[in-house]
Amino acid sequence: MHIVLLDAKTLGEDLDLGILEPFGEVTLYQTTSPEETPARIQDAEIIITNKVVITKEMMQNSPTLKLICIAATGMNNVDLDAARDLGITVKNVAGYSTQSVVQHTFSMTLYLLEQMAYYDQSVKCGAWTKSGLFTDVSRPFYEIAGKKWGIIGLGNIGREVARVAAAFGAEVYYYSTSGTNHDQTYRRVSLDELLKQCDIISIHAPLNENTHNLINRTNLPYLKENSILLNLGRGGIINEADLAEAMQTKTFYAGLDVLEQEPVREGHPLLDIPHPQNLLITPHIAWTSIEARKKLLKGIVENIKSFLQKA
Repeated sequence: MHIVLLDAKTLGEDLDLGILEPFGEVTLYQTTSPEETPARIQDAEIIITNKVVITKEMMQNSPTLKLICIAATGMNNVDLDAARDLGITVKNVAGYSTQSVVQHTFSMTLYLLEQMAYYDQSVKCGAWTKSGLFTDVSRPFYEIAGKKWGIIGLGNIGREVARVAAAFGAEVYYYSTSGTNHDQTYRRVSLDELLKQCDIISIHAPLNENTHNLINRTNLPYLKENSILLNLGRGGIINEADLAEAMQTKTFYAGLDVLEQEPVREGHPLLDIPHPQNLLITPHIAWTSIEARKKLLKGIVENIKSFLQKA
């Protein structure tokens, strides 16, 4: 088998990709541009892609291609209808990053809730030293206990966030973006009610026609003062221009691990808000704990094994 990994750099240099070699000849590319993709997959039998887009035309011009392994849960970078019509199997890896994303959700929450940026700077700039006090209570922070935590998207990750939030003592609400998730443990509400009532709101939904621009200038005004809005789902669920505008006129906090365009473009309006300490942006790393990436690679290997056993 000729196996082509198109964007090895996204998996990290600390993984042993030699685990793929027993299955055949492995060609690794650190990154692959759209212009480079057709030639690189033309003679492949198995390709592995994290975010490299695979189109119908590319598959049609790759006569030996049998299996596409997506190094992720989301499958929107592959034309699935075309793959099915062409008899090409497509496999993803589900559930590998749940604990990593949940942990990052609470890392972002606590960073913003406890004013970590402010207090870290207070120490490092010498303000604490000059104060002569053993403590600093110049900026209040709050506890999760007793707060209302709203979850947008109650899938596997959303349910685990709900469980941990409840363990912290939060009262959990949720909005189902698909309309199909029901969990009597928590209170299901409309999106508007969730935005109006909740102190902390975290998004764990996929990007689709139901969720694109779900949070925008029409409902951002519903957010409570000093509330926290987190997006760990997909970029595009929050309209970022509308978010930047809202953060100029209202006091609330936002934590984003995903953006509509990644990496963030120069001149993005969120990079120029008047109170940057109210915004935390991380570079799409919620899924990337070493444990999660090891599970991901193991899942890719299992998908290849399973495919070859059936071939």
